[in-house]
Amino acid sequence: MRLSPDMFNLVRQVRAATDHAANAAGRLSGKELLKFANDETTIAQLKDRIAKTIDYLKNIKQSEIDGTETKDISITFPSGQSRQFTGQSLLLGNSLPNFYFHTTTAYDIIRQCGVEIGKRDFMGTP
Repeated sequence: MRLSPDMFNLVRQVRAATDHAANAAGRLSGKELLKFANDETTIAQLKDRIAKTIDYLKNIKQSEIDGTETKDISITFPSGQSRQFTGQSLLLGNSLPNFYFHTTTAYDIIRQCGVEIGKRDFMGTP
């Protein structure tokens, strides 16, 4: 399922959200990036991918991220294009906006499919 013909489907939205979360933390901390086969086809497999991403994030200490605001980070995209970031510009200008975009879009897709979830399921309890 997807919201529009030119948008990623649910599987790709979840993959993108987990990649942005894990890759930002990995790049900032200097840890090896989390790798996935990108072969998920079921909800159970997507849940497993999310769980593995959360476990990876839990193993990165705050002290490994603190002070990386000016760290130079270069990313080469699958197209071969390369972009330069500082730690802060990667996190605030790329990774977090993309994470929230793809997470929100995945939420919207499952809502459109009839899953009864609401804002509190997305935002949590304040």
